[in-house]
Amino acid sequence: MAQSVELPSRLAILPFRNKVLLPGAIIRIRCTSPSSVKLVEQELWQREEKGLIGILPVRDTAETTTAIGPVVSQGVGSDSGERSSRVHVGASDSHSLDAKNQQENIHWHNRGVAARALHLSRGVEKPSGRVTYIVILEGLCRFSVQELSTRGTYYTARISPLEMTKAEMEQVEQDPDFMTLSRQFKAAATELISVLEQKQKTGGKTKVLLETVPVHKLADIFVASFEISFEEQLSMLDSVDLKVRLSKATELVDSHLQSIRVAEKITQKVEGQLSKSQKEYLLRQQMRAIKEELGDNDDDEDDVAALERKMQSAGLPSNIWKHAQRELRMLKKMQPLQPGYNSSRVYLELLADLPWQKASEEHELDLKAAKQHLDSDHYGLVKVKQRIIEYLAVRKLKPDARGPVLCFVGPPGVGKTSLASSIAAALGRKFVRISLGGVKDEADIRGHRRTYIGSMPGRLIEGLKRVAVCNPVMLLDEIDKTGSDVRGDPASALLEVLDPEQNKTFNDHYLNVPFDLSKVVFVATANRLQPVPPPLLDRMEVIELPGYTPEEKLKIAMRHLIPRVLEQHGLSSDFLQIPEAMVKLVIQRYTREAGVRNLERNLAALARAAAVRVAEQEQTVPLSKDVHQLASPLLENRLAEGGEVEMEIIPMAVNNHEISNEFRIASPLVVDEAILEKVLGPPRFDDREAAERVSTPGVSVGLVWTAFGGEVQFVEATAMVGKGEMHLTGQLGDVIKESAQIALTWVKTRAMDLKLAASEGINLLEGRDIHIHFPAGAVPKDGPSAGVTLVTALVSLFSQKRVRADTAMTGEMTLRGLVLPVGGAKDKILAAHRCGIKRVILPERNLKDLVEVPATVLGNLEILLAKRMEDVLEHAFEGGCPWRQHSKL
Repeated sequence: MAQSVELPSRLAILPFRNKVLLPGAIIRIRCTSPSSVKLVEQELWQREEKGLIGILPVRDTAETTTAIGPVVSQGVGSDSGERSSRVHVGASDSHSLDAKNQQENIHWHNRGVAARALHLSRGVEKPSGRVTYIVILEGLCRFSVQELSTRGTYYTARISPLEMTKAEMEQVEQDPDFMTLSRQFKAAATELISVLEQKQKTGGKTKVLLETVPVHKLADIFVASFEISFEEQLSMLDSVDLKVRLSKATELVDSHLQSIRVAEKITQKVEGQLSKSQKEYLLRQQMRAIKEELGDNDDDEDDVAALERKMQSAGLPSNIWKHAQRELRMLKKMQPLQPGYNSSRVYLELLADLPWQKASEEHELDLKAAKQHLDSDHYGLVKVKQRIIEYLAVRKLKPDARGPVLCFVGPPGVGKTSLASSIAAALGRKFVRISLGGVKDEADIRGHRRTYIGSMPGRLIEGLKRVAVCNPVMLLDEIDKTGSDVRGDPASALLEVLDPEQNKTFNDHYLNVPFDLSKVVFVATANRLQPVPPPLLDRMEVIELPGYTPEEKLKIAMRHLIPRVLEQHGLSSDFLQIPEAMVKLVIQRYTREAGVRNLERNLAALARAAAVRVAEQEQTVPLSKDVHQLASPLLENRLAEGGEVEMEIIPMAVNNHEISNEFRIASPLVVDEAILEKVLGPPRFDDREAAERVSTPGVSVGLVWTAFGGEVQFVEATAMVGKGEMHLTGQLGDVIKESAQIALTWVKTRAMDLKLAASEGINLLEGRDIHIHFPAGAVPKDGPSAGVTLVTALVSLFSQKRVRADTAMTGEMTLRGLVLPVGGAKDKILAAHRCGIKRVILPERNLKDLVEVPATVLGNLEILLAKRMEDVLEHAFEGGCPWRQHSKL
């Protein structure tokens, strides 16, 4: 350990580039340059143990610092420092100036450290014969440079010592601040030594330093052992004041201790993970060996390999395949018990299962066969079938033509969903149905992002995965019943799906890669168009299915409904027969709907009644050797063998006809009016309803459109003593209330012309109130098409003349008496026909809509066109409007 020494007034200077030697530190250097070799030889080698030199830090010329005086020396060499392998506190490199820096300004530090040589060794390099020295130096004490000069090829300096005297040291040691700093430094140094001994598993040799070396020297020794910056080394070298030196040393020791703890924490964490991974690896190797012995090699690695092979054969596009490979590499690096393993594996399985290139093998397009197939599945619907045939014709001419986006709009039960299934069969494609009724989350269409727990793809991607082809017929059912809330708007998400220009690169949030939907034939269904957003409606080709006429319902029942109902109930025509006349009665008296669902329910009720009759009679059939009349092949075989038969078990594979033969009854159940009334109850509808309800003045018959098709709407008006007010009831909307006000204003304005008032200026409502009611009161109503009906009811009330019971009307009116066209004309005409109405008054501008009405319906109705309100009144009353000749209109 360095002892107190007396320094000469002048020392030879060995410069250290960007390095600092502190007192008490030991360093090993190799001197090769002529200047440093000369210095060591003259100052250390020849003087042996008495030799001392000064170590002075030198800055790089790129750095700026305060210099004592720039001196340029000729022949200044370079020393490369080496770390001593025997002393743990002397770990620093030393550099002297290189000869190539002769022309550079050398920035000397104004303080240095005197050093002595602990060991010298001389060597000669071959073949050059250059002499080199290896020197082990020990720092002794600080000094200050007063003057710097050259001696031959190396530097010398006039110095002054910076160490305290013994008396000054004793005085400082009595200072309370110094004592406090000493305790803090020793505590930090003790903790550091303990951590190092525990880490390196060394003995207590280092603790001896704390007991034998003065604390101000310990500070230099500890700091010299740290890897700190050149600026921090210079700061420690310049700390001549002991309290400042201890304070900086304590700070550096604490910093070094904190760094060791952080490194230990990271190391322990990494080692813990490695040990866990190694343990899992060993266990899995053992499991694999056990499974190989048992012949069961179905482990996770085999599953991952199988998944990779499946993905390779899935036909993924190149950009998708690159993405899948990245995910697969991540999966291989993960352990099966890691949190993200299952989600990554499910995602890759979805990529492998999706039909990227696989399509349905369509048979050769035969338009005639396709038309026959559509006709066999559905009766009527000529417009829809023609559109499908047109698409097939285009596909025949251009196989890569885009699929249409059709939207079937109509009341429930008209065959929208089943028609989409028939389209798939006619095209030879697979069919997938996606119900959108009540969907309020955009993620149902686009999928959830994979960052969420429980995320999954959208319904479209799931549907394609289920059918395993990229060109199915996809039905988007109930597209008008989607909602929107804080989770998004599914209808807006469908804009991309149904746009042919965008769905080629449909991006599902879960899938997170583009998927081509352009080969899919989309078919949407809706009951109403009003809830569908206009941008979404613009992307679809709307085809309206208004409903069936009674004749069409009869054909559908006889061809499709009755055979299906019999099959569903295990019956045949041998058990139940429903004549056409009875089906007509069911249609007229028990169902008034646009579709055929209620008709099918009533037919099913008749089938259930027949099933009860058959089951009851079957129980009375004797089962013995004398039952030859059953004509059962199984019984005949048993009887031929002479065996006794108590019961016959009917195989499940036999069809309904065979079952009928096994349980034949005396006669089938033929439905008549009595059976209808017994099973279905009394008739729900009567053709005389309109005549009975219009038997008094003030009642007119209107036609309205609902989501369930057209309906007949009665309007009732009555007068009472009052203050001239008008009351409206029947759950009416704002539009229909305004129509009532317009109707009353028009009637009051034309009262004299229509002979409803004796003279000009008479108020029709003077001394009385008007009450207008729209039954049924529980059904909400709105719209402008009841305008002409309201005027007719008011004129009938004020004139006390009855409206014709066989006449119904629809149309919007203006204050000037013009009759404007309305929507849903076809549905309204069909509703009038269903209810037994014979005459229908329509706005003249709705004439174009009659083209879509079946000819059979038009043949049974008298269509009356009206341009002005006077035309409506002329047709609505029996014998015309007798007061029209007095009208000035």
